Amino acid sequence: MTDQLEQTGTTGRDDDGTGETRPGYDAVAAQTRWQKFWETDQTFTPKDDGSAERRYVLDMFSYPSGDLHMGHAEAYVMADVVSRFLRLRGYDVLHPIGWDSFGLPAENAAIQRGTHPAEWTYANIETQATSFRRYGLSVDWSRRLHTSDPEYYRWTQWLFLRFRERGLAYRKASYVNWCPKDQTVLANEQVVQGACERCGTVVIKRQLTQWYFKITDYAQRLLDDMDQLQGGWPDRVLTMQRNWIGRSEGAHVDFSVEGGPEDGRVVTVFTTRPDTLYGATFFVVAPDAALAGELVTDEQRPAFEEYLARAQQATEIERQATDRPKTGVFLGVHAVNPANGERLPVWAADYVLAEYGTGAIMAVPAHDARDLEFARTHDLPVRRVIDTGEPDPAESGVATTGDGTYVSSGELDGLEGKEAGVRRMVERLEADGVGAGAITYRLRDWLLSRQRYWGAPIPIIHCPDCGEVAVPDDELPVELPYLTGSALAPKGTSPLAGAPDWVATTCPRCGGPGQRDTDTMDTFVDSSWYFFRYCSPGYADGPFDPDDVRRWMPAAQYVGGVEHAILHLLYMRFFTKVLFDMGLVDFVEPTQRLLNQGQVINQGRAMSKSLGNGVDLGAQIDQFGVDAVRLTVVFAGPPEDDIDWADVSPAGSLKFLQRAHRLAQDVTSARGTDPATGDRALRRETHRLLAEVEQLVEGQRFNVAVARVMELVNATRKAVDSGPGAADPAVREAVEAVTIALSLVAPYVAEEMWELLGHEPSVANASWPVVDRSLLVTESVTCVVQVQGKVRARLEVTPDVTEDELRTRALADDGVVRALAGREVAKVIVRAPKLVSIVPA
Repeated sequence: MTDQLEQTGTTGRDDDGTGETRPGYDAVAAQTRWQKFWETDQTFTPKDDGSAERRYVLDMFSYPSGDLHMGHAEAYVMADVVSRFLRLRGYDVLHPIGWDSFGLPAENAAIQRGTHPAEWTYANIETQATSFRRYGLSVDWSRRLHTSDPEYYRWTQWLFLRFRERGLAYRKASYVNWCPKDQTVLANEQVVQGACERCGTVVIKRQLTQWYFKITDYAQRLLDDMDQLQGGWPDRVLTMQRNWIGRSEGAHVDFSVEGGPEDGRVVTVFTTRPDTLYGATFFVVAPDAALAGELVTDEQRPAFEEYLARAQQATEIERQATDRPKTGVFLGVHAVNPANGERLPVWAADYVLAEYGTGAIMAVPAHDARDLEFARTHDLPVRRVIDTGEPDPAESGVATTGDGTYVSSGELDGLEGKEAGVRRMVERLEADGVGAGAITYRLRDWLLSRQRYWGAPIPIIHCPDCGEVAVPDDELPVELPYLTGSALAPKGTSPLAGAPDWVATTCPRCGGPGQRDTDTMDTFVDSSWYFFRYCSPGYADGPFDPDDVRRWMPAAQYVGGVEHAILHLLYMRFFTKVLFDMGLVDFVEPTQRLLNQGQVINQGRAMSKSLGNGVDLGAQIDQFGVDAVRLTVVFAGPPEDDIDWADVSPAGSLKFLQRAHRLAQDVTSARGTDPATGDRALRRETHRLLAEVEQLVEGQRFNVAVARVMELVNATRKAVDSGPGAADPAVREAVEAVTIALSLVAPYVAEEMWELLGHEPSVANASWPVVDRSLLVTESVTCVVQVQGKVRARLEVTPDVTEDELRTRALADDGVVRALAGREVAKVIVRAPKLVSIVPA
């Protein structure tokens, strides 16, 4: 890319050909001038009056952790290209902006500074807002929102209560992911390779009573509705979500427990292979599942509790590692196999997770590698029930997992294939009343409680007589008490518990004393519905006006990082489906198209202060101007690819922009002059550009669109310098096309050029030129003629020339005749209209 930019930029001149130097493009002056104009003119505020078809372009929320960085530079320019293009195509475009302003970084900063999180948060928001304006984003500032504003989180709390009324928000005690550093629980999705996705601390398990959203009720709909997203969302995102939801088909099987304090209790397990029931030789329960503590005998309890303590110190990643020794402890009880009545010893083992199914499995060691390793370690039986033609696992020590013929399996003996075996066994289980076909999901309910301060308080009052009582709607929002500095320090419980005057309240139901819930909500709750609020800023009768949402949504385009493929995107889809069921929206997917931008790296690595390879966005803008940085980012490659800043050239981008600007200075034909009277060749170049850029932007190939603009700048410069000249109406048409197309990525220089061309501001209010399709028809094609592989002639022919005509013309050409030198022709290969290959005898 650098070479192309440098070549494009340095072929222009600083004068008009007579030696007289002209003023160039002043990036800083242009930025100041046009920011003020756009704000005063409200250029990017949608009309929303029905005069044009509506389109909603949405950026993922920014978190106000500091000023904008290079990642922001890429993410936000991509959505801006789409937004500006849609405006030029005549759509009424909603492109709002806001901040995801609750969260741990602000709270930690407040603890370090002895201040309130709002001070750090809102100062950073203002810094970013100034930078966003400077960056030339075509956003509607009148719809700006912050999730930490009480007027916003009032509706977050309202939605929580509506979810609770529908049975989708509930509280339970369970083992949860706990970050020792941040002193808060984490949802499963926030644990990455056993560590906190925010701070990297190894996550441990801790038993707490927490609030959950019942997202599992929507698991199948989240899968099914992906059909609506196919083609509009990246395939890899859809695959990631499918894998996370993890639909599994199999059966629930009932085992009766014998012995211990729960003698006679029925324990149900889920298995994808009920056809291997006859091969089950032991039973395993996750040590941290409540079931294990309930089943263990008094005699085995000391050993079990010692083992449980060790298991809780291991991360899930460690527990699932294939090379980790398979440890466990016998619980002193047996489970009765419903297929054959065999008594299976029940063990607690940490390779089984409490979150999987019911936290218990039937172990079939002959056909599962982990079960086999455990069986061999603890001298448990191994029984093959599927003959795959491979050695018996009991002898080889290698589990077999393929299909084959059922053996030692009672009524299944002699059957072949998993499908037949599963079907037959499910039929028997259902007939005997000891099981049934079932579907389960890897997805777990969304744990939304957080033991930190800077978040939306959960609007529940705990009353000793009435239990959990919702805060009445007319008392929302439940605002945060004012806490600062050390009062915010993590203590293992929420800092809100240390505000007794805030905690103590009155039960809305009985009027007696009550206590507020001291947990706050996961910030992903805030960002699961913000895009609805953008449609109704300031609406006071609900989280949004359903009529406003109906006009604007689903969003036409969403832009953000692929790192949110599971967390944010899954949650926002869940929220949308619940709102649909509530009758507040009439669609089930919030956005039709999704664009994931890549990362901006440097020298082949992620930018880092410790590596010394950081690039400061503000410094780049100061040196080269906003337009040059935006152009560099867009031109670097496809949006989804990473950009290595060491391989790009903002200096080359600036030279190209200066060259384009000089074209606008060169035009001398009057505005409104009929371009049809101008140079036809240049007009063909212009209309080809317009047609191709339309397709390229719609296909999100923004970098190629920029390359096409560069080609037209070259062609137009050639026409001015050595062609029909600056007065030709086709030159004006070409420069206007360049200006409009360039406004997508370099809005400041485009505004300057539009004004130089004699138009009223703003180019953002212009219309995308109508493409003259007749000019896209190629009038002639150059046909290459080869003799023995060497080019001997080039013929200008029509695109529809016939093979016979092309053969005749090629053989008659003087250059071909000379090359043949009287030799006979053995073969003539014709590939009309572009190639003729002649082979002499």
